[in-house]
Amino acid sequence: MNCHCCQSNEVKKSGRFSNKNFIVQRYQCNRCGKTFSDKQPLDGLRTDFKQSCQVIHLLCEGVGIRAISRLTRLDQKTVLRILETAGEKCARLLDEKIRNVKSSFVQVDEIHGFVYSKPQNTGRTDEEHGEFFTYLSLDRDSKLIINWRTAKRNGENSSAFMLDLKNRMDGRFQLTTDALNDYHRGNGAVRKAFGDEIDYATETKIYGKTQMNVSRYFNPLVVVGIKRQRKIGNADLEQATTCHLERMNLSLRIFNRRFTRKTLGYSKKLENLRHSVAIFVAHFNFVRKHSTHGQTPAQAARLTDHQWTIEEMLAETN
Repeated sequence: MNCHCCQSNEVKKSGRFSNKNFIVQRYQCNRCGKTFSDKQPLDGLRTDFKQSCQVIHLLCEGVGIRAISRLTRLDQKTVLRILETAGEKCARLLDEKIRNVKSSFVQVDEIHGFVYSKPQNTGRTDEEHGEFFTYLSLDRDSKLIINWRTAKRNGENSSAFMLDLKNRMDGRFQLTTDALNDYHRGNGAVRKAFGDEIDYATETKIYGKTQMNVSRYFNPLVVVGIKRQRKIGNADLEQATTCHLERMNLSLRIFNRRFTRKTLGYSKKLENLRHSVAIFVAHFNFVRKHSTHGQTPAQAARLTDHQWTIEEMLAETN
């Protein structure tokens, strides 16, 4: 047994704490005095595993950190530690399981958010605060979220996202994105990642104003036209749409408090935003049944043969 801090093997037993399912032995390092455990639920959390799963369930239903603290009577710092640990496990789970995906039509879009402060109140060189976008890719038929990336929206991150998408796919497919220049202009992110080994089209929605009334007060712009263009290969323009992913973006705003507009639930730290997105994507893919086909997206994509529980999702990756 080695100390987690200084790697010394000079340790002694230092009491135990009990969980409903098992007892965890504590140790103390003779060299640095730090205490640690040989085995703990969720990689070091001393919170009861079932209660941790309850916290994750509430997070995936759009409940905020402070509300979860009040409902579970856990300290806010404990809830955030559960978020961090579960987010890291879910990110590893998605990286391992979402591989060799077979799909005919994939849609890519970005959902807007911000960390700590809005862009007008953030310095231009601040890489940890301000405006952030979550890149998402969706299999049209199974509704599987294939990959994601939360970062600044620029050419570098767009290219990294597309390269990651390529590494998770099996075979040629049709890709549709919006008209973001980073994707298609010149030697854009799509061509850098896929070359000519893809059928690629863009969809541009044209917005216009309607007569102002009560129902349009908060959103005066409506779609008045759609423009679709082939960019690579022989893409079917009738199937070139991002509508399914845009509907999934709505689910993300509903079931993740950090994306709810005009509230105080926005992220104050970038890492916590990424952890929450990883948890949402893992839950959406493996735990939540989709109303379109009555299965989880992972079932529909044949990545698993059953609907997972939150306990299974958290225990799958060590």
